[in-house]
Amino acid sequence: MKITLSVLKADIGSIGGHITPSQALVNEVKNFVQENGKNLIIDLYISFTGDDIAILCTHERGILDEKIHKLAWDAFIAGTAVAKKQGLYGAGQDLLKDAFSGNIKGMGPAVAEIEFEERPNEPFIFFAADKTDPGAYNLPFYLAFADPMYCAGLILSPKMSDGYTFHIIDVEYTEKDKIIELNAPEELYDIAALLRDNERYVIESIYSRSTGNQALSISTTRLHNIAGKYTGKDDPVALVRVQGEFPATGEVLGPFQIGHYVAGFMRGSHIGPLMPCKLNSTISFFDGPPVVTGAAFSVREGKFTEPADVFDHPYWDYIRTQVSEKATAIRRQGFSGAAMLPYSELEYGGIVEKLEKLNKKFKVKD
Repeated sequence: MKITLSVLKADIGSIGGHITPSQALVNEVKNFVQENGKNLIIDLYISFTGDDIAILCTHERGILDEKIHKLAWDAFIAGTAVAKKQGLYGAGQDLLKDAFSGNIKGMGPAVAEIEFEERPNEPFIFFAADKTDPGAYNLPFYLAFADPMYCAGLILSPKMSDGYTFHIIDVEYTEKDKIIELNAPEELYDIAALLRDNERYVIESIYSRSTGNQALSISTTRLHNIAGKYTGKDDPVALVRVQGEFPATGEVLGPFQIGHYVAGFMRGSHIGPLMPCKLNSTISFFDGPPVVTGAAFSVREGKFTEPADVFDHPYWDYIRTQVSEKATAIRRQGFSGAAMLPYSELEYGGIVEKLEKLNKKFKVKD
């Protein structure tokens, strides 16, 4: 059976700042999709990570389907109305366009989709991150799909020995999608050279070279490219098929133990470690730290099992303690140096106007 996995996510309102959406808001989005998607979707899972609500669904309509995207857009509009009624902060924050125009891409909400023929067993993981940008996934998925130090299957599994093709997008190019395709392991150094720059080059998708099947899809929306100013971090979502011709679940999860430093944190303007958190986690310290959640499913004929929380295990409690220590350490550095993002990533914030005013006061000595 050929199905499409679609996840569509938006920040449309939160209690007490950037902490968590209200239960009424979550319920409104869920009820809207259930009521209006009866003849469109096969199954549905609604969740939140930090202050972002995600609609995960299965259907048979393919990627970028107008009706599926319109359903999500209208659900976010309905949820925004509830957010405004409750006085939630940032009501409709990620809805950057006034009217729907065919699909959600380029309108503010994040979207990741994969279309495939179901295997006899079809496991996958849905990742959602908050208070960071799409480049936050570069390192963990590079390691999971290209480094045998983290992915033993690359040397143990015949199905994986041909490696993977990385589709990498230049998110600074805003006219259209500008993508390069590179193969691992032959072009590993080229892949690494691009992915080191998390703010410009981002993994968009990954494909198995042995079968041609898609393994991964990541939302690559940069909100400041759409709005022309800082409106909040992009808070990316990702879908990853696992097992068989793809890395095992544990091989995909392993790199997240690093708690690597990513862009985000307070006002989206700082650097902080990415913390693997339990499902439906909120945001707390310094509007952070940047967080990622993972819900694993099996799917059959488009129907989900219940989600398995991949970061709800005593091991990850240990990792969260380590990540907390890293977050505390870099936050002690305040605004100085590497603790805050470079000027190029702050160009849509108030600091630009401040620096322009100060620049006029500089005088060149004879």
